[in-house]
Amino acid sequence: MRVLVTGGAGFIGSHLVEALVARGDTVTVIDNVSTGNLENLASVKEKIQIVNGDIRDNVLIESLTEKTDLIFHLAAALGVNTILESTLESISTNIVGSEIILTSAAKNKKRIVIASTSEIYGKNPKQPLSESDDRVIGAPQKIRWSYSDAKAIEEAIATTLFLRQALPVTTARLFNTVGPRQSANYGMVLPKLVLSALKNEPLIVFGDGKQTRVFCHVNDAVRGLLALADSQKSIGDVFNIGGVGEISIKDLATKVIEATGSKSEIKLLDYQKAYPAGFEDMARRVPDISKIKSVIGWQPEHDIDSIIADVITYFKTK
Repeated sequence: MRVLVTGGAGFIGSHLVEALVARGDTVTVIDNVSTGNLENLASVKEKIQIVNGDIRDNVLIESLTEKTDLIFHLAAALGVNTILESTLESISTNIVGSEIILTSAAKNKKRIVIASTSEIYGKNPKQPLSESDDRVIGAPQKIRWSYSDAKAIEEAIATTLFLRQALPVTTARLFNTVGPRQSANYGMVLPKLVLSALKNEPLIVFGDGKQTRVFCHVNDAVRGLLALADSQKSIGDVFNIGGVGEISIKDLATKVIEATGSKSEIKLLDYQKAYPAGFEDMARRVPDISKIKSVIGWQPEHDIDSIIADVITYFKTK
């Protein structure tokens, strides 16, 4: 197939591109490398087309969409730091860019899978979170939630185009995807902890460290995205893609220290000192992945220990 991957130079996007090339697809990547890195595509750069461009470029997107069979829309402004520091640009990218991609796909009748986020659920205390659960979002002045709002609008556009124009779209809500190549920038917790541990520096954990997450290996996430794209049953629907094994961030830091044999210690840091104004965190975020299991038979293969081991190996070879 001819496949277009927006944000293909990013962490998840580059792993997806490699998987597509491996299965014989002809791949075009569009990325403005604002948060991505072309080095992520080093192993396949001679086998793909790379377009340095912005997803808000209507003419460019239209020309690329016309020549493709399948679109994976992963391009987005993401990461807590990015959202807090470049709020207006992030909102524009995530809403305007997504609208252009989705409307172009609808016009040209192209299959598309969009990568949404667990941020959609906000701080809903109901756990685990299933696809039909309500969004519980903080005040607009808590700027962190603007990312959730933008992705919710993206999902609403996708649903509207499915209902009114029969756009063959599937929405994947990714929960804390981690693994090799993930940057320590933009507030990503696991690579930051691993890098600090390898340098025997203090591992900074925000708040009291009791907040919990469930991490998903990027290879598992990519398998999920590919399986959703290949399934007719997934069209017009939304699916969580997440791992298994809820863990507190403090316990995660402890595991990282043990796995690296580091001399580091854990240092707690108040959120107000860690982030600019507009940040708010949630106590838990646990995915319910029963729907994707039942519809297409996908489930994660990696546990937290193997995920940590892979991230350590990656940074040791950097």
